[in-house]
Amino acid sequence: MRVISANLNGIRSAVNKGFLPWLAQQNADFVCLQELKAQAADMTADMLNPDGCYGYFHYAEKKGYSGVGIIARKQPLQVIEGLGIPEIDAEGRYIELVYDKLSVISLYLPSGSSGDHRQSAKFVFMEHFFAHLIDLARRGREVILCGDWNIAHKEIDLKNWKGNLKNSGFLPEERAWLTRVFDELAWVDVYRRLHPEATGDAYTWWSNRGQARANNVGWRIDYQIATADIAATATAASIYKTDRFSDHAPLTIDYDYPGV
Repeated sequence: MRVISANLNGIRSAVNKGFLPWLAQQNADFVCLQELKAQAADMTADMLNPDGCYGYFHYAEKKGYSGVGIIARKQPLQVIEGLGIPEIDAEGRYIELVYDKLSVISLYLPSGSSGDHRQSAKFVFMEHFFAHLIDLARRGREVILCGDWNIAHKEIDLKNWKGNLKNSGFLPEERAWLTRVFDELAWVDVYRRLHPEATGDAYTWWSNRGQARANNVGWRIDYQIATADIAATATAASIYKTDRFSDHAPLTIDYDYPGV
């Protein structure tokens, strides 16, 4: 079973840069998308159902902002949009496809880089989402949670860690929260399970400023985080950097799992 996570920084922009032809060659079972920056009226048929698959989307109320989606080869038993918290759900940050024994989730955790008010909103989201992660873990089902978490966990997860100790995305409180997700709740960082020492090869996001991408001054903030049993079946992980669809790069992980 192949799962891809990709922050598109605008689905229309990514499509114009060749995302859909690339996607058609990947043979993915699930493609989790973040930062659609689109509403339903903006979506074309090939965005909604690429390559004969089924697309499910949770749009933000604000135009040109946020939004998540999942493209799946098989229709789910249930689609869950949002966390049930109006101020969070208005930003289109969570969608879950429920199958018999598996849930696949696309998440776009807020960024706090635009100011204190957004950092406060990020911390509020993290508090609510930690409780949701506890609930997910208690369901006794396999879960793969893909997305842009907007947090680099450890020093090896970004190039200039010393210069970012006081910046959103690498704040001590954010990193400690993510450690709790892994250590207290037993969720697994699947890429790190397969590549525990990777540094520059692991980056998934680069600033558009300067020559960050050319110089690989990046961050690893896109994850596939899973329940322990399905994480243990992961066999390969890769980050696609040849073509540039966005300021993020798609993260692909293969699981030795029978699918849905």
